[in-house]
Amino acid sequence: MARKVRDIAVLELQKRFVMTAHILFGRDLDELTDHEIYRTITATVKELLSEDWIRTNKYYAEKQEKQVYYFSIEFLLGRLLKTNLINLGVKELITEALKGLNLSLAQFYDEEPDAGLGNGGLGRLAACFIDSLASLGLPGHGCSIRYKYGLFEQKIIDGNQVELPDKWLRDGFAWEYRKPDKSVNVRLGGNAYMKAMDDGTLELVHEGFQTILAVPYDVPVVGAGNHVVNTLRLWNAEVDRDFTTYGTLTQGRRQDWQQYQQMVEGITEFLYPDDSSFEGRRLRLVQEYFFVSAGVQSIVRHMRKAQLGVRAIADKIAIHINDTHPALAVAELMRILVDEEEIDWDEAWELTVRTMAYTNHTILPEALEKWPVDMLRAVVPRIYLIIEEINRRFMTEARRRFPNDEARWRELSIIEDGQVHMARLACAGSHSINGVAAIHSNIIKQSTLRAFYEMYPNRFNNKTNGITHRRWLIGANPELAGLLDETISPTWRKKPDHLSDLAAHAGDKTLLERLAKMKLNRKKILARYIREHNGERVDPESIFDIQVKRIHSYKRQLMNILYIMCLADRIKSGKLKDLPPTTFFFGGKAAPGYHIAKETIRLICAVAEKINKDPVVSKVIKVVFLENFGVSLGEIVYPAADVSEQISTASKEASGTGNMKFMMNGAITLGTLDGANVEIRDAVGDDNCVIFGLKAEEVMSYYEKGNYSAWEEYHNNESVRRVLERLVDNTYGDFRSLYDYLLQNNDEFFILKDFDAYRKAHKEIYRRYQDTDGWRRSMLLNIAHSGIFSSDRTIHEYARDIWDIHPVELD
Repeated sequence: MARKVRDIAVLELQKRFVMTAHILFGRDLDELTDHEIYRTITATVKELLSEDWIRTNKYYAEKQEKQVYYFSIEFLLGRLLKTNLINLGVKELITEALKGLNLSLAQFYDEEPDAGLGNGGLGRLAACFIDSLASLGLPGHGCSIRYKYGLFEQKIIDGNQVELPDKWLRDGFAWEYRKPDKSVNVRLGGNAYMKAMDDGTLELVHEGFQTILAVPYDVPVVGAGNHVVNTLRLWNAEVDRDFTTYGTLTQGRRQDWQQYQQMVEGITEFLYPDDSSFEGRRLRLVQEYFFVSAGVQSIVRHMRKAQLGVRAIADKIAIHINDTHPALAVAELMRILVDEEEIDWDEAWELTVRTMAYTNHTILPEALEKWPVDMLRAVVPRIYLIIEEINRRFMTEARRRFPNDEARWRELSIIEDGQVHMARLACAGSHSINGVAAIHSNIIKQSTLRAFYEMYPNRFNNKTNGITHRRWLIGANPELAGLLDETISPTWRKKPDHLSDLAAHAGDKTLLERLAKMKLNRKKILARYIREHNGERVDPESIFDIQVKRIHSYKRQLMNILYIMCLADRIKSGKLKDLPPTTFFFGGKAAPGYHIAKETIRLICAVAEKINKDPVVSKVIKVVFLENFGVSLGEIVYPAADVSEQISTASKEASGTGNMKFMMNGAITLGTLDGANVEIRDAVGDDNCVIFGLKAEEVMSYYEKGNYSAWEEYHNNESVRRVLERLVDNTYGDFRSLYDYLLQNNDEFFILKDFDAYRKAHKEIYRRYQDTDGWRRSMLLNIAHSGIFSSDRTIHEYARDIWDIHPVELD
């Protein structure tokens, strides 16, 4: 009977698929291109999920469920077709239906571009979070910008990173729905002031502003097996067709119209516009206010439409500020409550604080956003007036709480030294402030946000990051997922903490052998990708040692490649024997204006070029740079890794999530005690990871006391001196820039200080790898203990401790 029902479902899907193709393209299947077939598949899947989407929104409205809106400047979604099929539970059904039409589903995954809506860990975390919100049945949505171009498409040409436009929207975005009826107006510029009236009251005047039309594009976020479909709302900037507030554009003012149109379209054109110029900085500020204003206005409009009463906002809505980019949400909500709803300031502030929550993602001072007062006042004059008033009242409280402490007042003041500090605005205006790993949360309390912690200790908490196991295990490594089902039952798919049941099988040699064969198969898949894209043959039997993340000095890709240069010297000289063959992989983008990061990529490529052609060295080690690393490539890379390089300077990485993706797929962490590495070590134990280097307190002590000398390391450590000389002796080319960066800038991230410890850590990796049974046990135990790093756990904690939202059950 079950087979018969399935056959009927397959036939129905086939009929629907053919009909959809006819409607979309007016042609038979055998006349369609691969991309047209992909669009037909996505359209068919959208038909399947749309009913659940409508029912979910209707349920939220009828039950007046409290909902969270997660504001983030980026959402690094990756491809959605496979994820949506898995979460809908129809992947096998669609596969069978297409097979009956002589089509292979897997053939069309690559037709979908990676959505250019994010860059790195911040955006990928946001994407994992909205996946978990829907899969846990929690009422929660994303809010961001619909960028026309992603960060950039990375090409490596003659060993250099070259940035090309990421035209991800060239063929449109198959999963989005344009909602022009939900558009809102966003005001920029002009002049705002409070005018004294005859009766002694003050009235707001905002004149000469420009109006930008914010049009939402909604993307369904499908929950796993629960019929819940939430929404990611992406805002697009468009010309205000009415121009009632901009002025009439006559024929003689055509140039004004063109400038206005260019300005508007530029707002949502690029992810992270170059901020090395005044105009680039200003555009970033405009972007941030644009999506924050549109999002908050949309939320308040929803409150009005639902007849909930705006004063109930904190009971029905949670707004989450993901890093400082959306911090203006604090002032924007105050603007709406005070100016439009005419709520008394004190009551409006109480509602705002109860509604807002803030996640800090960094302790790097340069990453804590600040805007020049003159710039912010010019771009959003009314918002600046509100921030001024917030700061005036806030500092009155601070002076009362901490009298005669001017140093503390300067650390707390939102407006200080001609700058508006976004993290301070977020802290002042949020009822919850969290870090993203235990060590990071402690550091922001002790250092970065210490003054705010001492003022509001009860607001601070930790929420260690997580990843969605549905994409990074079930989707990326289906063979491993099947083995887990067979070994510990499929319960872990819904409750990832049940992955811990796998630990009881650590002594099962047959299982360990199967696990090793699966790892080798995933390595062969990556090796095939490298052969096709890089033209380089790598040995899948070698250790795959992988570091993939944004290129940044504190992440220390430079230390990794210096170590490889050291290895090459020792292999060439015959001093190093019996080293297990190893392939070192790097991947990641450098910001276009970040010279040292781009030079690091150039060095990696130069070392790869020389080593891979050396008849002696290439038999032992090879180096590969993975061009244009992103989510879809990550789904190939993470399951293939033996060693996960997590080597940031201790105290610098807030959490990291790549470490979790590697761990969940059985890689062994080689890392510092930084970010979530600390909790990974605590979970798996020292026998199942390799930790090295300075601890966070040692790093911070060096910074505080100023008693570290790169030149001393250079003069006193022969291995350091020898490898640095390779940067300037033309072995790999001229890298004087990196040589000077390390020595003249006093090795700001302690690459030289940790270098010997890093070498010893690799020796320990090699020793363990040669113990085949022990290595396989470590693989298994890393998988077994990775369940706590599922974003489902993280989101459950946010929902319980911060947002006060609860799961819904749809029939």
